[in-house]
Amino acid sequence: MSTATTSDTHNSATLLDTFLGPTPLWYKKAVIGALILNVPAFFFLGPLVTSWIILFEFIFTLAMALKCFPLQPGGLLALQVLALGLTDTYHVYEEVIHGLPVILLVVFMVAAVHFLREMLFKFINKVLLGIRSRIAMNFATVVVVSVLSAFLDALTILAILIALTTTFYLVYEKVITKAGQEPGLPSDDSHIEESRLQDLEDFRGYLRGLLMHGAVATAIGGVSTLVGEPENIVIGSHTGWDFVTFFLVNAPATMPTLVSGLIMCLLLEWIRPFGKFFGYGNELPEDVRKVLAEEDSRIQESETGRDRLVIKIQVCVFIIMVIALSLHLAEVGLIGLGIIILASSMLGETDEHSIGKAFVEGLPFASLLVVFFAIVAMINDQQMFTPVMEWVLALDGRMQVFMVYVTNGALSAISDNVFVATIYMDQISPLLEAGVLSRELYEAQSVAVVMGTGIPSMSTPNGQAAFLFLLMSGIAPRIRLGYVRMVFMALPYFFITSITAGIIMYNWL
Repeated sequence: MSTATTSDTHNSATLLDTFLGPTPLWYKKAVIGALILNVPAFFFLGPLVTSWIILFEFIFTLAMALKCFPLQPGGLLALQVLALGLTDTYHVYEEVIHGLPVILLVVFMVAAVHFLREMLFKFINKVLLGIRSRIAMNFATVVVVSVLSAFLDALTILAILIALTTTFYLVYEKVITKAGQEPGLPSDDSHIEESRLQDLEDFRGYLRGLLMHGAVATAIGGVSTLVGEPENIVIGSHTGWDFVTFFLVNAPATMPTLVSGLIMCLLLEWIRPFGKFFGYGNELPEDVRKVLAEEDSRIQESETGRDRLVIKIQVCVFIIMVIALSLHLAEVGLIGLGIIILASSMLGETDEHSIGKAFVEGLPFASLLVVFFAIVAMINDQQMFTPVMEWVLALDGRMQVFMVYVTNGALSAISDNVFVATIYMDQISPLLEAGVLSRELYEAQSVAVVMGTGIPSMSTPNGQAAFLFLLMSGIAPRIRLGYVRMVFMALPYFFITSITAGIIMYNWL
């Protein structure tokens, strides 16, 4: 009898243990509790209130990304949304089609970067070792990334930065790992030599600062051009702005905002206590610099004729990629697929298993994006944002433009900025056609949508695709970059750029 009881207890415990794997028990119970409580909430509070509850539960799963990858808990919430009829699979599919360019980008362009890794590592390693000033390095990162993000794709630029920092981290981790041990979970440091732990923490801080500077730069640079952010293309298609017109009309708002972001970068790195408070200002430890320099020397000494040929091929392919992205010869994801085909063919990587490794980083995030689109479909079907938009559009003149900016920023911070921009433009474009709005007011509102979806949305990782990609990347748990820390590190940038843009939008008319 006691044996049977013990066996039953063991089986019951095993079932809970297998649910979400090594995730903390309190988190497992929170997910199960949410799924259970959502059912009575639907029947007693109604679909709209339940939808808001589920939206914040989904954001919670993103915030706990270091505890458990959000695909599973977030996916369970998405399945429940469908089961409760808060949206249907047809509308989810519509949202997926709408977001297909981003999905293709994540699947193919991120994989394309994998085939350029040797060239990128060699180049950036020279830059990292050559620029010893922390301030110069981080400021240069913000300037270069913001400029590139205005003409190329922000996610592509950040994917390159993530790939590079991951390589740097793994090179150093390999050196400081105890003899005979292998790295375990990214959150586990038991394999690291105790004497190296402090340098490792400082290195993590340095990489966190570099990546967050870069992530913010994709936002403040991408907002300035028609092709810099996906939502800008949506806005431009409604207003009829071409590349030059978009830049000129929005420049009075985008350029001062960009300058304010650059100033904040300098303040965070120059004023050490201020930067340290927000998680910046970490120096690259000399021991780490030494390891990277030794790795660079080892690569040069062992470099063969084939290795040099590989670098030359990758440089040529990279130039082709930049030209294709700059001229927008195709959707970014399709350009990425073309780069994969070209690079793998020239480099002789034809084995399906070696090619499959290139997709390891992007596919989990692509899957999460589809789950996210299910939540967006729920927001759309339940018209969760409609009352806010109707209230804003009932305001007059200057205050209306300002509140379009504010509400776009707030809604984009908890939803998808492309989705929010699409809804707003669908609301105001018919008013222009009907003669209710003047062209001047319509363009002012359109600029407010550009700035609202592009700038305040950086306050949360789910507000910017580039931020969310960074949060879900393999480097994030290694350098201890979680949701809350990311929000806190983005805070000074969020304040200065949002206030700058807000003042401009209030005085636009």
